[in-house]
Amino acid sequence: MPKHQNLPRHIAIIMDGNGRWARARSLPRIRGHQKGIDSIRDVVTECARLDGVEYLTLYAFSHENWKRPRREVDFLMRLLKRFCRGELKTMMDNGVRLATIGVISNLPADVQDQLRTSMRATAANRRLVLCLALDYGSRDEIVRAAAGLAKQCADGRLDPRSITEQALSKMLDTADMPDPDLIIRTAGEMRLSNFLLWQASYAEFYFTPVLWPDFCKVHLHEAIRDFTRRTRKFGGIEEAR
Repeated sequence: MPKHQNLPRHIAIIMDGNGRWARARSLPRIRGHQKGIDSIRDVVTECARLDGVEYLTLYAFSHENWKRPRREVDFLMRLLKRFCRGELKTMMDNGVRLATIGVISNLPADVQDQLRTSMRATAANRRLVLCLALDYGSRDEIVRAAAGLAKQCADGRLDPRSITEQALSKMLDTADMPDPDLIIRTAGEMRLSNFLLWQASYAEFYFTPVLWPDFCKVHLHEAIRDFTRRTRKFGGIEEAR
């Protein structure tokens, strides 16, 4: 296994290119989503093996994805349920704890039930947190957080003058997670697509032309190597050597 120094504690991935992968092979889009599960398994198990990587967040279903054709959305929900059930042994074998961000209550009831079952089963695992972003949109998340703070102020439990960045961060879906150090986007696109906008303030970005169903641990290590060569100054300056 390749060795790296200064590994990103939290890696987040925008998994893009499933449809293009299928189209290039004259296959229906759903086949690209199916093949993408293999890439998820490969990346999750590899991150679990890397000392230093503690969190992996995958943009699995965005708030905007509900706009897709009903047939595709229904298939994605079935695929998500199948993933949570079928990959449970892999998660247990690799010490992976399943978590979610987003408005999970908008998902079909049977999918919610399977998510809760898998999260309970993996709750004691400590090697890696696998966080699935589901019905997730960062603007929506920030609005919900602001509304929560506003309600606390209206109830007299919070002085508006005491609101800080930290106070808002604690209201976000990711309150129990560190901000991402490295954000990877596949398929050659170079945008965030409403993903972790607040949390990505000082993240390093890595864009690859590789379509998600072709992405494997080799590409993961390429991204990590690129990350380790960067100097993160967080708004400061690099000290002279």
